[in-house]
Amino acid sequence: MATSRSVRTPTKLSHETGRGVTGFGRQDDDMTSPARSSEANTRAYQGCAGASFGNLRRPIIRKDSEEHAMLNPIDFPEPTVIPVNGVELEVFEAGRENEGKAIVLCHGWPEHAFSWRHQMPALAAAGYHVIAPNQRGYGNSSRPAEVTDYDIEHLSGDLVALLDHYGYQDATFVGHDWGAFVVWGLTLLHPNRVNKVISLSLPYQERGERPWIEFMEDMLGGDFYFVHFNRQPGVADAVFEDNTFQFLRNMYRKNVPFAAPEPGMALINLARADTPLGEPVMSDSELAVFVSAFESSGFTGSINWYRNLDRNWRLLADVNPIIQQPAFMIYGDRDLAVPRSENLTGFVPNVEVVGLDCGHWIQQEKPEETNQAILKWLEQQDATYVVSRDPVRVTGSSSASSPHEPRAHNE
Repeated sequence: MATSRSVRTPTKLSHETGRGVTGFGRQDDDMTSPARSSEANTRAYQGCAGASFGNLRRPIIRKDSEEHAMLNPIDFPEPTVIPVNGVELEVFEAGRENEGKAIVLCHGWPEHAFSWRHQMPALAAAGYHVIAPNQRGYGNSSRPAEVTDYDIEHLSGDLVALLDHYGYQDATFVGHDWGAFVVWGLTLLHPNRVNKVISLSLPYQERGERPWIEFMEDMLGGDFYFVHFNRQPGVADAVFEDNTFQFLRNMYRKNVPFAAPEPGMALINLARADTPLGEPVMSDSELAVFVSAFESSGFTGSINWYRNLDRNWRLLADVNPIIQQPAFMIYGDRDLAVPRSENLTGFVPNVEVVGLDCGHWIQQEKPEETNQAILKWLEQQDATYVVSRDPVRVTGSSSASSPHEPRAHNE
């Protein structure tokens, strides 16, 4: 994720080292001192995903100053509430007529299914049944009270149950930010339910030798937001809820200039900042969807995902760490918060990688380029490998990756 108050910071799933930012699963001896890393951590921060479409305001359509038209929130699909895995998920769909070719879009923090507004019609037009849930803790989906109800087993179990609801044996899964973490985890825990993986921003995270929060606390200090969320539960939640508009307005930015580090917890500082830095990622009417959603849902459910990182580390201890499915990794070349993986092919051997000229909010900053990259990769997967049975419905698919994109390369 990226922050709008400075130059670089560890992503939600990363930490800063003397050689730059590395995935949080990496635990090496080249780390800077905790004090120095903690200072670096306060310097940047701009995104992770999760939000709600409930209580949607109905703004008029408008043109943003960007080159593309901003979507009128009224045009977003109406949701269906679906019972799965002991909870209810608010689910948005497109291309229902394309039954049999499922693609599931998983948002991050602090986002919502609406973050896929530019991808849903394009994927539906390409022949996919597009399923975009608000995951547990977000929007009008269930928000269980127990923190452990947000661990990777529950989050991946929701997606498996969603496939069962539609009668799909497997699907292509797309995740951004925290949604990508869940998709990687789903693929490890339920490999037979995933036929392809597309990840935006967050690469596969190596597990490492120590629990993630424990390690981050030693290296980055108590003010690092991952640690703060865990060691001071409820504090940041309350600040975000008291400053929901400011927090989200200040979070969804791009082209953020350098700013000197500030003491304290970076995201709390961000929520209290009167003036945003950089440029807005979306129109006012689009931002209103996210604001309205979090004003309704609050932030605790979504932050509980962070509070399960060490639990997830333990739950994944005995899982085969290698992902064999064809995978497509899309980085934002100017995403200062999420580093490229140094060993992605070691864990995801069938991965193709591309970078887009944008920051953290890839599919919202560069919707056309994102759509083109995803659709081209999917088309080449389908064209290059002859599937010997029905691709998705009941029987599953078999495919592998191949070189494809300009500027794409193997990691």
